[in-house]
Amino acid sequence: MIEAVIERCAGIDVGKQTIAVCVMAGPAAEKPQMEKRKFGATVKDLEDLGRWLTSQEVTDVVMESTGSYWKPVFNIIEARVRVHLANAQHVKNLRGHKTYMKDSQWLAHLLRHGMIRSSFIPPRQIRQLRDLTRRRKQLVNEGTRERNRIQKILEEGNVKLGNVLSDLFGASGQAMLEALVENRAKPEEIAQLAKCAAKRKIPEIIASLQDHRMTDHLRFMVRHSLELLGFLELQIQELETAILSLVQTCYPQQFSILQTLPGIGQDAAAGILAEIGPDMKQFPTGHHLASWAGMCPGNNESAGIHKSGKTRRGNRWLRSLLVQTAWAETRKKDSTTKARYQSLVPRLGPKKAVVAVAHFLLLSAHQA
Repeated sequence: MIEAVIERCAGIDVGKQTIAVCVMAGPAAEKPQMEKRKFGATVKDLEDLGRWLTSQEVTDVVMESTGSYWKPVFNIIEARVRVHLANAQHVKNLRGHKTYMKDSQWLAHLLRHGMIRSSFIPPRQIRQLRDLTRRRKQLVNEGTRERNRIQKILEEGNVKLGNVLSDLFGASGQAMLEALVENRAKPEEIAQLAKCAAKRKIPEIIASLQDHRMTDHLRFMVRHSLELLGFLELQIQELETAILSLVQTCYPQQFSILQTLPGIGQDAAAGILAEIGPDMKQFPTGHHLASWAGMCPGNNESAGIHKSGKTRRGNRWLRSLLVQTAWAETRKKDSTTKARYQSLVPRLGPKKAVVAVAHFLLLSAHQA
């Protein structure tokens, strides 16, 4: 029989409109006394929940980390009790109950007996930094989708500029797109807008624009997308300013140290700091951190047979950032990271090799 390790605890099953709470209290060697209540999801109701937990002398509370509904509850009770955030998949494998009250009771039971593995909840400033860096990533992705839409519209109008220019949205491409949308110049005149290295491609540019089929409707669509891209760029610049201000004010030392690692610039350093935090106490070793981030092979062995070694999902934001940084670093000349990647490719293939390089970068960040 599993012995209890927490004498006064509570399990909270969080819904969008209803919060079910079960408090378990009593000596560890005895059967606990239980009291269950339901609360609403407004601030007033959550304040009532916090006061009730205090009156019951609850020391520890557990919730599942599903969606964002747990965050309002956490904001209210954070200063009153020790909050354990349980991995929903882990708890699901341990239970056979499915009602609000039974869920809260089962969570309290698991917490009382020390069967909950708490998830990492970063401090408030890191949570704010995380919001900013993730928002920036979302806007960058949206900008990429909008550029792809413009490419499709140009293809529909028989414009092949994307086949000639290495960057359709660089200085030359931007000027040509604006002239094309305004319908104020012939292909020969548009080609003269080429700058720097693009000037060598003027004959190909003219050929890509001749006899195009850009209608007023297609021009309107391109103009609309270009305006949205301009707005997104302004938003990204504002976010980058806010991110830089926050990290330089609160975590200047960690921010500077991360930028000494190969391939880690300001954006990557801020993103890594936002996901793992400035204090590595919650990750005893670099391998614990890699496992949490989903950056190491899975370990599935039975009867001496190694089964699937697929990496777990982990932190998708951190994983995406590290893989992107690793890809960029493998393309640099005279880079030790590139040499490591090239030595791994024959055995692992390019995709697994770049994940291995990203794993190395994460271990380096933990040691730094």
